[in-house]
Amino acid sequence: MFDVVSLGELLIDFTPSGKTEAGNTLYEQNPGGAPANVTAAVSKLGGKSAFIGKVGSDAFGRFLKETLIKNGIDTAGLRIAVDDAATTLAFVHLDDKGDRSFSFYRSPGADTTLETEELDFKLIDSAKIFHFGSLSLTADPARSATLVAVKYAKQKGSMISYDPNLRLALWPDAETAKAGILAGLQYADILKISEEELAFITGTTDYERGSKILCDKGIRLVVITLGPEGCFYRYKHGVGHITTYDTKVVDTTGSGDAFTGAMLYSLAKRKKSPEDIHNRDMIAILTYANAAGALCASKRGAIPAMPGKQEIQECMRATMKLVR
Repeated sequence: MFDVVSLGELLIDFTPSGKTEAGNTLYEQNPGGAPANVTAAVSKLGGKSAFIGKVGSDAFGRFLKETLIKNGIDTAGLRIAVDDAATTLAFVHLDDKGDRSFSFYRSPGADTTLETEELDFKLIDSAKIFHFGSLSLTADPARSATLVAVKYAKQKGSMISYDPNLRLALWPDAETAKAGILAGLQYADILKISEEELAFITGTTDYERGSKILCDKGIRLVVITLGPEGCFYRYKHGVGHITTYDTKVVDTTGSGDAFTGAMLYSLAKRKKSPEDIHNRDMIAILTYANAAGALCASKRGAIPAMPGKQEIQECMRATMKLVR
């Protein structure tokens, strides 16, 4: 069994890495893509993970496949495009606080060309948790393949984890984006969502009200990540805010995925549905995930910045938790 099987985009993040003598920005090639980041986070913690997706038959695609292998991620579900579709590129722009925005080069990207016939259903059969995001829902044929995979995983009894991962630039318009994101939301058992995504989906910035709207849709665990403020969670046995760990923020790219990976790893190891987990244990799981997210934000890149068990344990022992 795999602890987590993720489906979605695997791409190149070009991350700012200093300036030239002329003052121009230098970019460092880093492997990324939210679902792939999650599998890397799980693997780095000692879990068993697999990735389903598609990259181009170019140097970037080869680099990404090698990266997954080096990180101990099963690549049986990774497909290589045989046409002209290139690996998607994302240029990361960082502000003074380390928060990021993206410019995408994806027309079409190989990740959007994944066909239903290319899905590895044996991997999905072996998933304790099946994780996906909304970016594979932006265009066919990947949209149709993603929904087929999610429905299949649900029928087979896998726990479904979903990250709406709002990137409006990859949708025709906001209305289409909302409809697409809601199409994935209906299958979710576990939802990791940002403040911006909460407002976009529910129409409210109130954590209590927004999380209740989502849980009332049948989602078993809703977690709202709040950056330096930690996270807010709601499920059957508890609702609350959990503070995070102090860190020097360098690049927040992938920090939400590190959080998600650590959370899913902990849930998979307990072999329980969220509603079967006591509130004190859920707080422990999310505190652990907070540490993973904080550590990832202290380094550049996404997959290269995913922390291991020892780093998280040291962070939790040595770093004072922020006081609310």
